[in-house]
Amino acid sequence: MKKDTFIIGFMLFALFFGAGNLIYPPTLGIESGTSYWAAIAGFIITGVGLPILAVTAISFVKSDARELADKVHPLFGLIFTSVVYLVIGPLFAIPRAASVAFEMGIEPFTANMSTSLVLLVFTTIFFILVYVVSLNPSKMVDRIGQYLTPILLIAIVALAVGGFILLDTPSSGPTDKYAISPFFTGFVEGYLTMDAIAALAFGIIVVNAFKERGVTSQSQLVKSTLKAGIITGIGLIIVYGSIGWIGSKMATVGTFSNGGDILSSAANIMFGSFGALLLGVIVALACLTTSVGLVVACGQFFTKITNLSYKWIISLTTIVSFLIANQGLNTIIGYSVPVLVFIYPIAIVLIILTFIQKLFHGARAVYQGAILLTAVTSLYDGLLAFGVDLSTVTPYMEKLPFFALGLGWVVPAVIGGIIGYIIAKIAKSNYEK
Repeated sequence: MKKDTFIIGFMLFALFFGAGNLIYPPTLGIESGTSYWAAIAGFIITGVGLPILAVTAISFVKSDARELADKVHPLFGLIFTSVVYLVIGPLFAIPRAASVAFEMGIEPFTANMSTSLVLLVFTTIFFILVYVVSLNPSKMVDRIGQYLTPILLIAIVALAVGGFILLDTPSSGPTDKYAISPFFTGFVEGYLTMDAIAALAFGIIVVNAFKERGVTSQSQLVKSTLKAGIITGIGLIIVYGSIGWIGSKMATVGTFSNGGDILSSAANIMFGSFGALLLGVIVALACLTTSVGLVVACGQFFTKITNLSYKWIISLTTIVSFLIANQGLNTIIGYSVPVLVFIYPIAIVLIILTFIQKLFHGARAVYQGAILLTAVTSLYDGLLAFGVDLSTVTPYMEKLPFFALGLGWVVPAVIGGIIGYIIAKIAKSNYEK
C-alpha cells in the first residue's frame, strides 16, 4: 500500500504542477525581492495547503465536488461545480497550460518564424496527445505516477540546483504590493495557480485510484488521500521555493513580461542552450500531465450531469481549449484573474466548512449564510479586477477588516456562518415544540 500511496501522490503532484505553478512563483520572487520568504510562505498556504485540504475534503463524500456544494443548495451545487470545472477546464486552465508550454518550451527556438502559425501547429499536436491519453483514464495513474513524474522531478531538481549555485546576484527591494504585507500578498497570489479549485476535480481521481486498489472504508480513504496529499505537498513546496528563489535573483538582470519569461532567461543564463532545452522538457511534461488530468476530470463530471458520452465531452473540452489557447498566454491570464478572485474565496469557505461541519451538525443554513456573504464580497473583488467602476461601493467595502490585504471576505464569511447557525438553532427549537 505504501508503494501505491507514493505512486498516487506522485500522480497528484504531476496533475497539480502545471502552468500556474511554473509562471507565478518566479513572478512572486522577482517582485517580493528581499521579502521573498514571507511572500512564498503565504503563497504556499493557498498554493499547497488549500489544495491538499480540498483533495482530502473530497474523500469525505461519495461522488464528487458537487456533493460538497450541494450542502448549500442543490441548484448552487450544480451551478458552482459546473463553473469550477469550466474554469479549470476548457475556459482557463487547460488553454493556459498549452500556452505556457509553447511560450517556454517552443517559442525560444522559433525566433525567425511566424509565432501564430507555430502556436497553431504546436497546440494541434499538444491537444491530440492530451485527447489520446485522456481516452483511457484508468491507465492515467500508472502512466503519470510511475513514469512521467520522476522525469519531471529530476529535470526540476537540475534547474533548482543550478539556480542556487549559479545565480549569485543580490535580491532587490520588494515592489509596492509586497512592501507592506508580503505574506498576505503572497497568500492572494496563490489563488492564481487555480490548484485549490482544481483539487475539487482531482480529488475524485485520487479517491477512485485508492478504491481501485482495494481501499473501501471511509476512514482509510481519508487517511490514504491525506498521505498521498502530503507527498504531493512536500514536492510542491520544494519546487515553489526553488523556482521562486530563482525569480528573486533575476531582478537585476532585466525586465520580463511574465513568469515564463523569467524562467526562460534564468535557464539560459545558467545553462545556455541546454538550459532552454531542460526548461522545455519541464514545461512540456508539467503542462501535458495537468491538461490530461483536467480533461479527464471534466469528462467524468459532465458525463454525469448531461446525456453526452465521455468521449464526446473530452472531444468538446479539447477543441474549446485548443481555440482559446491560440489567443496567447497574456490574454488568457488577463481574463482569468477576475474570475479566480471571485471563485476562490467561495471554494476556500466551502472546503473549511467541510472540515468543521461536525461543530454545527452540517446545518444547511450555516453553509448558506457563510457562502452568501462570501460571494457578495468576492464578487466585488472580481468586478474590480475586471475593471468595473465601483467607486460608489468602495468606501463601504474598505471598512471591512483585512480588506487592504485582499481578504475582505473573511469576516463576512464568519458573520454569515454565525447568522446561519442562529437561524438553524431557532428552526430546530421551533420544530421540537
